[in-house]
Amino acid sequence: MTEILLSLLILAGAMFTFIGSLGLVRLRDFYTRLHGPTKATTLGVGCLLIASAVYFSVHEEGISLHEVLVSLFLFITAPVSAHLLAKAALHLKLKSLAPTPAPDSGSPSNPAPERDRAD
Repeated sequence: MTEILLSLLILAGAMFTFIGSLGLVRLRDFYTRLHGPTKATTLGVGCLLIASAVYFSVHEEGISLHEVLVSLFLFITAPVSAHLLAKAALHLKLKSLAPTPAPDSGSPSNPAPERDRAD
C-alpha cells in the first residue's frame, strides 16, 4: 500500500514539475511565465518532498521532519518571491501582452470627479 502511495506522489510531483517547467519555457510574457514556477512547480516539488518524508518515515525509526520543513519553507517563500518579482516588473513598467483594462470612472479606487455646484 505504501508503494502505491509513494508512486502516486512521485508521478504527481513529476507531472506538476514538468507542467510548470513547460509553462516557463512556452509562455511568452514575463507575467504569465511567473505562474509556471510558482504554482505548478511548487506543488510538484511539494509532492516529491512528501513522498520522501513518507518513505523515510516508514523505513527508518521515527518521523522524518526534514522534508516537511523544506516543503513549508518552499510554500512560504515561492509566493513571496513571485510577488516581489511582479512588483519589480510593474515598477520597471515591463509591458504585458494582456490588454490593460479601461479605467472605470465609478469604481471606489477611481471615484468620479465631483462637479461644482452653484447653489
